[in-house]
Amino acid sequence: MSAMSDQIRKMFGEGDAKRDAGLKTPDDIIRYDDIRYGTDDAKLHLLDVYRPKGKEGKLPVILSVHGGGWVYGDKDVYQFYCMSLAQRGFAVVNYSYRLAPEYKFPASLEDTCSVAAWMMVNAETYGFDMEHVYGVGDSAGGHMLTIFAAALTNPDYAQELGVKLPTGFRFNAIALNCGAFRIELTAQDTTTALMGDFLPGKDPETELKLINPVEWITEDFPPAFVMTSTNDFLKAQPSILIPVLMENDIPFVYRYYSDKDVPLGHVFHCNIRLNAAKLCNDEECEFFRKY
Repeated sequence: MSAMSDQIRKMFGEGDAKRDAGLKTPDDIIRYDDIRYGTDDAKLHLLDVYRPKGKEGKLPVILSVHGGGWVYGDKDVYQFYCMSLAQRGFAVVNYSYRLAPEYKFPASLEDTCSVAAWMMVNAETYGFDMEHVYGVGDSAGGHMLTIFAAALTNPDYAQELGVKLPTGFRFNAIALNCGAFRIELTAQDTTTALMGDFLPGKDPETELKLINPVEWITEDFPPAFVMTSTNDFLKAQPSILIPVLMENDIPFVYRYYSDKDVPLGHVFHCNIRLNAAKLCNDEECEFFRKY
């Protein structure tokens, strides 16, 4: 493991613990925890489902793909953010996936496919309206969600990736929050430094092509809510994605969040105590309701 991955796990872990300190499961949420979706014996193939109490029957469902630089994070880190989405009238699936460098790409994508397949099989049990499916992903999770959505809508890309996609699964719309959409190994930044841990390293040129989803987006890509903020270190990335969405006539909304009193950093929307996070998450859910 690289020193960068070690540093991210320590720094992000401390920051997330501070962010969520004192938070508890809201009284208006029912949760189903530690449901196994895969075959791994550890805590890697587990998911939670959250639903608003008093909402019977099928609900529109959100699949959340957590961030963490491809090397950090799990469902527990995202539980309070995901429950806040459920409070807005959705069922939410919050899962852990295999992380680099212990598991190289496409392990995390394979796990995402497995969760989507699990959702289809278990829709009746947990009340998922599979006619209204949405996705949220931030940072590395936004990158992975973009790859997954592009693969679902581009057979050529799916074939190149070589993963087993869930037959019949589709997103009505997705939200890409502070995401990475193009990675260049010549760049001198944190993202580039992590690629040695994330990628297998057997064929760097081919691997780099496969993890740049903007190269594979077609007109069938789902409508997208794209956002960043003033202090997001990836805030230049939407300028790479948006022209591709426009070229393919894909409906999208772009939001750039700022607050003169509170610095809004990378993935600020996960801090549900912030007014700006409430606004962002409200606007994303309203975007979903249009589709």
